[in-house]
Parts: sequence; structure tokens; C-alpha cells
Amino acid sequence: MNPKYTQLFRPIILRSGIQLDNRIVMAPMTTWSSNDDYTVSDEEVAYYSRRSSGVGMVVTGCAYVTASGKAFHGGFGSDHDDFIPGLRRLASAIKEQGSKAVLQIFHGGRKCPPELVPNGEVVSASAVPLEQGTGSRALTVKEIQSIIRDFGESTRRAIEAGFDGVELHGANGYLIHQFFSPHTNRREDQYGGSLEKRLSFPIAVVDEVKKVVAEHAKQPFLVGYRFSPEEPETPGITMADTLALVDVLASKELDYLHVSTLDFWSTPRRGVEDTRSRIEMIQERVGEGVPVIGVGSIYTADDAIKAIQTGVSMIALGRELIIDPDWVEKVRQGKESEIETKLKKDAQSRHVVPKPLWQLIASRPGWIPMED
Repeated sequence: MNPKYTQLFRPIILRSGIQLDNRIVMAPMTTWSSNDDYTVSDEEVAYYSRRSSGVGMVVTGCAYVTASGKAFHGGFGSDHDDFIPGLRRLASAIKEQGSKAVLQIFHGGRKCPPELVPNGEVVSASAVPLEQGTGSRALTVKEIQSIIRDFGESTRRAIEAGFDGVELHGANGYLIHQFFSPHTNRREDQYGGSLEKRLSFPIAVVDEVKKVVAEHAKQPFLVGYRFSPEEPETPGITMADTLALVDVLASKELDYLHVSTLDFWSTPRRGVEDTRSRIEMIQERVGEGVPVIGVGSIYTADDAIKAIQTGVSMIALGRELIIDPDWVEKVRQGKESEIETKLKKDAQSRHVVPKPLWQLIASRPGWIPMED
């Protein structure tokens, strides 16, 4: 290995006691490839297994915690004990390759297609329709409390399935994000209004999950939290809001904070006067309190080492591990010049990409760089 990349391969021990062999994480990405009954498919198991050798930790695509939270056709579930055998196969496939396995859990909120949820009833923090016109209704307090318990139950299932942890999906406009956002949360009760009240649901989910871990985990089990730092809407989440969120999350003794950005070096829109990247600001804010995972358009080994030299604890690779599942091993073996940074059009079988994901990539030019 080229000595300049040594920093990427230092082990890290997280607060829970779990040790990662290196600082490279597979970012969570939905594959749209579950079985028709929303159990984990053979294609998904093969896809994750192909990418789990070398990385320190794999975070799966999101699993919905209750039927009203199903946001994807072909997304797998974690809302019933019947899902545990499939989840166990997935966790085992990842761990057999030497990586830690983390199940990302979520509720889609207003982003759920009506045809996927019971009675076609889309729910959210408030009845704010999607920009595409899909309507939703506000959750009742009783329903909110039920969903909080659902996150705990999905965590119990992750423990029973043999995962090493869960990541709470508080990013990308899904339900946890919707409660924190002044754009989608117009409530006037204990779950909305002030910034503090908009934090109530996310923090209640964190507390419930940590309680379940304390009750059910017989060995170290990590809890991470992923969030999007800003929204384009006004009103919407600003960088100042996110720094307040980070302050609270840092006090919750989480194993890591995972920042969801398309570009590691993206800078704030509003809310602060700072020219640094959002991720650098978040890292400075939490200091040594909780590890930060940075992500976004990191393709080469030089991209990764530049990013980790900002002080973040770990780097997540998403699209790049679709393009080249052997990225980590190539850097480890001193073959970083052989890393593929564009997806070859004949690579589906060689890279073990499920057909639904492959079709989606082909239908979205520019999402993942491709070449003949």
C-alpha cells in the first residue's frame, strides 16, 4: 500500500465497543430489489456480499419500520418478525466478508407512494403535500408514539438477526427529517413549533432505540444517525438548525453521525457565515465527542484521503462501490491506479448489480458516471 493512504486503514473503536478495521464505510443505497413480499432477495444478498470485503462497515439500504412507512417498490422491511430470517441472511453475508453489518431503518412519511401504504393513506408530521402533488395527513400523537415504538421493535429484530448495529435514517426528506424540518412540520403541539419541539420526535426515536439496545443486546451493538444538513425550501432546515441538531445528537452517546451530502465539499446555503464545507463545520462542532462519517462524490483514493484529512473519522463510499466493488482492496494492495471511476455498460454481472438497480442507473443519466 502507498503510505500516503495509511490513514484510511487505521482501526477505530466506537463508543459501543465495536471496532472497525478501517475508516471506509459502504454508504446506504436502496437497490429496489427485494422479493415481492418485501423480504431480502438472493440478488440483494449477493450484491452486498460482493461489496463487503475490505470496507470496515456496511450500512444497508433502508428497511421500513412499519407498513405506513414503505417508500420504495422493492425495498425490504423490518416491521414483522417474519422478516428476521431474511435479515439474518443479509447480516451473515456481510459479516462473512469481514465487515460490520448495520441495518438502516426508516419511515418514509410523506414520500411514500399511496399504492404502497395501508388504505393509500400517506402520513407525515403535517399535511404538507409533496411538490409533485401527493397529499398526506398529519399523524396523531398516538400514531407518533406508536411509530417511535416501531423503531425500537425494528432495532430488536436487527439484534436478533445478528446485525452489529442500526442507523436511524433522519436524512433525505423521510419522516424523521420531516419532523425536524420547519417546511414539513407545521404542528402546534409537543412535536412541532419551536426548534426544540421539532427535535422531539427525532430524539424520542433515538432514546427508544437506545433503550431497546440496552434491554436486548447481549454484545456490543452500535447506533448511528444520518441527517441531511440543509433544505432548499424557505422555511426549511438551515445550517444553523443542523448545528443545533448536532449539539443534541452529540449528547446522546451515539456511535457516529453520518452526514448525507452528494458532494463532500458542498458549502452552506444560509444560516451561517462560513465558507467551509458543511461537513467540516459539523466536524468542528462535535470535536472528539462523536465520530463523523463524511460522504459525497468520493471516487479516487486521493479524493478519500483529502476528505479524511479534514478530521472526520470515516469516509463513506456509495456510488463508487457500485462502480468498483474492489475499491478498498485495490488501495490496500497499492493498485489505486486501477480503480474504476466510471461504470462500464457490460459490468452488471461482473459487479453483481441487481437488475432493478441496473435499470434505474440506466434510466438516470448522470447519477452514476458510465462509459462503454
